Amino acid sequence: MNNFFFFLGFTLLLVHEMDAVRLREWKIFPLLRNLRDEAGYVAFAALHVPIYVLLFVGLFGGDGASNALIVGVDAFFIVHVVLHTVFRNHPENRFGSTFSWALILGAGACGVLDLAITL
Repeated sequence: MNNFFFFLGFTLLLVHEMDAVRLREWKIFPLLRNLRDEAGYVAFAALHVPIYVLLFVGLFGGDGASNALIVGVDAFFIVHVVLHTVFRNHPENRFGSTFSWALILGAGACGVLDLAITL
């Protein structure tokens, strides 16, 4: 299968976003942090709708996945690890479990592997 590591990383990232809702990740973001939990949850979840639509259309719509989109998302998997590392001591960061970090690091590793194989 072409881009196996990309799709594995993409899946890990989607599950990470489910974990992010559970752990109230919006509390880390400046524009969302002061919202009450219900409003923060709604805003955080709603912001993911256009992102997911653009990703799914780019990956599965029309003529198939754009190589540039795959490379860009692979790169995001890696940048995402860096962001979580930088913000690991943020007072509202609740990503401390092995499972949470396995999702984050797993997606990053898949980005590295997919880039190494496809570029």
